[in-house]
Amino acid sequence: MDVSLYQAAAAMNATDHWQNLISDNLTSASIPGARKQEIMFSAVQAGLPVGIGSHNPSSYIIPTTSSAINFQQGELHPSGNSMDFALEGKGFFCVQLPDGQTGYTRDGQFQLNAKGQLTTAQGFAVLGGSGPVQLDPQNTEPLTISASGDISQGSEPKGKLKIAEFADPAQLTALSRGLFRSDDPKLKPLDVSSTSVRQGFVESANSSPTVEMASLITAMRMFESNEKVLQMQSDRMSREISDLGNPS
Repeated sequence: MDVSLYQAAAAMNATDHWQNLISDNLTSASIPGARKQEIMFSAVQAGLPVGIGSHNPSSYIIPTTSSAINFQQGELHPSGNSMDFALEGKGFFCVQLPDGQTGYTRDGQFQLNAKGQLTTAQGFAVLGGSGPVQLDPQNTEPLTISASGDISQGSEPKGKLKIAEFADPAQLTALSRGLFRSDDPKLKPLDVSSTSVRQGFVESANSSPTVEMASLITAMRMFESNEKVLQMQSDRMSREISDLGNPS
C-alpha cells in the first residue's frame, strides 16, 4: 500500500473542507452579528499496527480537520436607526422560532410587524421577560431601550428584552443566518452579567472578507500542491507496474 497516496488524498480533503468553511464565512460576512467558522488541522494515526514502538512500519499519520465557531464579538457601528440594537458583551437576543423553541442571535436589526410585535428581519418575535415584546401600533412615541434592556415607548414601559449568556456557547447548535438553538437540556442560559444593549448600533460579522480571501488563496494553493503529489505518486506506481509487467 502506498501511504503517500492516502496522505495526499486526505490533505486534499482537509483543504476542501477549509475552502467550504471560507465560502460560508464570506456568505455570512454581510449578516449582522454572524459568527465565523474556523478550521483546525490535526493528524490521526492510521494503519494496522502489528507491533509495539514508534518504528512500526504498519502505522502512519493521516491529516484531518475539525471546525469550531468563533464567538468573538464583531465591531459595533452606529447606524442612525433607532430600531437597530447591538449587544456589547457575550450575550444573545432571545427570539421565538416558528416551532416555538427559543433561538439566540446577535442580529439586532429589529422591526415592528402588523401586530405591533418587535421582530427580527426574518419575522421571528423578539422575546421579553414574559413572552414576545408587544408594542402599541397606535403610539407614535419613539421606542427606546436602556443599556440593561428595559423597553419604553415614549414614557410607557413595555417590559425588558430577554438576553441570554452561556458558559460555553460552542455547545449551541448553529442554524442559518447567525441563529443558534440549544439542543442540549443541560445547556442552560445564565443570568446576564456582562452584556449591555446599545441602541442605534449594528454589530458586524466577526469575519473579515479580506482575511477570508487571503485564506482562500492559501487553501487553493495547498489543494493544488497535494493534487500534484497525488498525481506524481500515481504516475510512479504506473511506471513500477509497467516495469514489473515487462521484466525484460
